[in-house]
This record gives sequence, structure tokens and C-alpha cells, in this order.
Amino acid sequence: MTATVGVLALVLSLALPFVVKPLLVKLGVMDVPNERSSHEKPVLRGLGLAVLIAVVVAEAVAVVDDFASYGGSFSWKMLLVILLGTLASGLLGLGEDLRGVSVPVRSALLLVIAASTSVALIWIVRGSFGTGPYFGWIASPGMPDSVPWVSLIPAWVLVPLAVYGVLFISSYINVANFMDGLNGISGLHGVIAGLAFAAAGYFWMGGGWLTIAGLVLAAGFAGFLPWNLTKPGAFLGDVGSYLLGGAVAVTSFAAFVAGVPVLAAIGPTIIYFGDVGTTLVKRVRAGHQWDEPHKEHAYQRLQQLGMSHLAASSINAAFTLAASLLGLASIFVAPVWWLALLVGGLALVVLYQLLPRLLAQKFAA
Repeated sequence: MTATVGVLALVLSLALPFVVKPLLVKLGVMDVPNERSSHEKPVLRGLGLAVLIAVVVAEAVAVVDDFASYGGSFSWKMLLVILLGTLASGLLGLGEDLRGVSVPVRSALLLVIAASTSVALIWIVRGSFGTGPYFGWIASPGMPDSVPWVSLIPAWVLVPLAVYGVLFISSYINVANFMDGLNGISGLHGVIAGLAFAAAGYFWMGGGWLTIAGLVLAAGFAGFLPWNLTKPGAFLGDVGSYLLGGAVAVTSFAAFVAGVPVLAAIGPTIIYFGDVGTTLVKRVRAGHQWDEPHKEHAYQRLQQLGMSHLAASSINAAFTLAASLLGLASIFVAPVWWLALLVGGLALVVLYQLLPRLLAQKFAA
């Protein structure tokens, strides 16, 4: 079933734009260049709707099959929460594309999505494995029935864990939206993050719900890339960037609370978080409003050096892949080595931020 739903997501994502594009043209959903844009002409946006349908349909098939085959397990419930979180995120983005959503309403809805998915995931894991008095990972690679650490901690610890989930998921949806500024960047990010989650599920749990969720995510965005990278091109729109942020963040948090080592769970997110976080800090320190449109992210500065969209996006993807591989390495080594892997991941963030300046100096020499 894992391969089947992956192929289904890929086929749907490749084919659905033939149906979705005429609808978007009729609705006049165009991306008009502004202060944040890295393109110069209006481009059709909203093609993320095709990806959203593809991902949701494939995951729904997986949920139904898993429930029919293993109704008593918690895996279909985890998939269902990932599906619903992804769907809700994409629909919020769709509303932004079609009518626009005020900042207060959008922020409130993001918090509702993040809170509901975080609490649901913790509740499912806690209810499926029971409770215990100690805090720590006791799961072992290749043992899908081992006990996740969330089941072993006191109930009061679940409150800060849920708060972390709310902040992590809601902020990453915004981060993915900020980073969706070049052809290929979001599609490649979805493919790499999805494959990283699929690998974490395979090596830590022996497959199952996390591998399915990862493959569906990767396949859905792989199907979008040809539409994005070939002329005349089309953009995900907010429906696609919110979908990407929601799917990656909810899957990451689900993996974390289910016992996947934290570095493997967050590996695909750190370059995006690093780019947005450092850029916002620099702008605030320089006296700018944090929410003003700008083109100061590292990926934008790379493109401004004269790189093509695909070249700049590929550099971002390469760093995300490297960070994901460092995270996955934590599955195979003792926790005492995790600090070294974390330092390696932070070094990647720093190098990525410095890269535009280093390349600019090289080009000027």
C-alpha cells in the first residue's frame, strides 16, 4: 500500500493541473510582482490546489486501508491527523488566494490548526501506549511496537509539549509561505522533506504511517515541479505554501511525539527556519518592520547574484538535504553523538546564510 499511495499522489499531482489551471484562469488567480517577488511578470498561481487534492486523496486511501487492515492500531489515527492538518492548512491558503484573509483571522486560524493537531497527536500516542512515570526514549530502531517517550512522562509535561507543538506548527506554516519565492524552491523542499520522513519511518519504525505520509508528501510535490519549472510556469500560491508548511510541520511533530529522534524529526525544517529567523532578526535590528515586504532572504540574495531560479533553489535544497541526512544519522548512533550532529546542522545554517556574501566576494574578485 505504501508504494501504491505514493504513485497515486504522483499521478494525481501531475494530472490534476489540467483541470485546475482553467479554473484558476477563469477566477483570475494571478501572482502580480511586488516587493517580495523574484519574478517580473504576472504568473498563474494557486496550482497548489492540485497538490492539495492529490495529497489528501492519497492519504485518505491510506487511512481507509490502514483502518480496514489494522483497526485497533494507532497508525491510521496518526495518518488521519496529518491528513486533516494538511487539508486545513491548504484550505486556509486557498482562502488567502481567492479572497484574502485578514491578519488577525489568519493568525487565529493558524493557532487553531496547530493546537488541534498537536493535542490530537499527543492524545493518540498517549492513549495508545498508556502512561509511565519516566521521561526518555526507550524505542529501538526497527521496533514499531516500542513505547514512545510521550507515553512515559508525567501528564504535566504534556502542557509545554503541546505549547511547543502549537508554536512549531503555526510558525512553520508562515515560514514555508515566506520561503515560497523562487521557481522550484517549495517543490524541492516538499520532495526532500517527504523523503526524509519516509526514511525516518522506514529505519526507525520499519515502515508504516510515517513512511506513507512522507512518500505521499514527496510524490505530491514531485508532480508539481514540471508545471512550475517549464514555461509558461505556474506557482503554488498560498494554498500550496500553506499546504507545504502544514504537511511538513504536522508530520515532523507527529514523528517527534511517536518517538523518532528529535534531530531526525526536525532535520528537514532547520534551513527554512534559519533563513527566515536570521533574516527577520537582522531586519528588526536594522529598524525595519518585521512584516514589510522585502527580498533579503538568503535564497533571494543568491538569485540576485545572477543565478537562475532553479540554481538558487537547488542550493537551498542541497542544504536541506544535508541537514536532513544529519538528522537521519541520529537514528544510527548513540544519543551521546547527537550533540555533534546538532552542531553540524547549526553549522549548515550559518554557512547557508553566509553563502550569498561569500559568492558575491568571489564574483567581485
